[in-house]
Amino acid sequence: MSVFTPLARPELEAFLAPYGLGALRDFQGIAAGSENTNFFISLEQGEFVLTLVERGPVQEMPFFIELLDVLHDANLPVPYALRTTDGQALRELKGKPALLQPRLSGKHPAQPNNQHCVQIGEFMAHMHMATRSQTIERKTDRGLDWMLEEGANFISHLDEAQGALLTKAVEEIQRRKASIMALPRANLHADLFRDNTLFEGTHLTGVIDFYNACSGPMLYDVAIAVNDWCSFENGTIDAPRARAFLGAYAALRPFTAAEAELWSTMLRVGCVRFWLSRLIAAETFAGQDVLIHDPDEFRKRLEQRQETHIPLPFAL
Repeated sequence: MSVFTPLARPELEAFLAPYGLGALRDFQGIAAGSENTNFFISLEQGEFVLTLVERGPVQEMPFFIELLDVLHDANLPVPYALRTTDGQALRELKGKPALLQPRLSGKHPAQPNNQHCVQIGEFMAHMHMATRSQTIERKTDRGLDWMLEEGANFISHLDEAQGALLTKAVEEIQRRKASIMALPRANLHADLFRDNTLFEGTHLTGVIDFYNACSGPMLYDVAIAVNDWCSFENGTIDAPRARAFLGAYAALRPFTAAEAELWSTMLRVGCVRFWLSRLIAAETFAGQDVLIHDPDEFRKRLEQRQETHIPLPFAL
């Protein structure tokens, strides 16, 4: 179970008291997290999620709080930091930055269909439009420079075929880096996978886990989501789901010519980012009781993205 920082009931009760939400009824560690420690918290006045941020500097936490406040004010279904009775949103517990947020209803969609993809495409477009004119700046620590450095380091860890695949991708990132960074920008979720969403049926009730959020090219966010929401198990893209996602997004925020030109590249960049981060996690946490996502999933997707047959709606 990925609870990196265990908590005892007395210390949790002391932390929760200043929120004025009543007595602690129950709490449970959440096994699904791979980077942060999360607990379901049941209090007299409702259900909540407590997050202890395990990765990233404390000084960046105000960014996440501000971003989620902006998205909450835009009526998007996101968690947001609750304040204590004296107005504190960011606090500390066991030496870690800690946030208490409302628990959103719904479940992760195991088998997304076209309507799920429409809902996520619309959410992402609304998020980008809500932040495009006043983007809150935060440089991701897993951006293109990170991919170039870690990619070069990991080539020697792979077999010949996989090493050649990664080498080709790293060379493309280096070649097209300036063009990618010149694309239209906003605030990105940067990790909008199925397990970071909640649905009731095909109705989106929540988007969670914004701890990879950053400022950057909007197309990168789209590519990350399409790679997850619209892929078959063998790594190929499901055309109906991809068209549903991209059409719903473009109806609200049309793509540009520059984005259409870089679409295939950006799909590959999205694969490299998660292939590398999963390879690193598999090495770092080998033998530990930590959820590790399969790196091979994104190796397969990168292989399948060498040619892209689903253009952006702009290019149709």
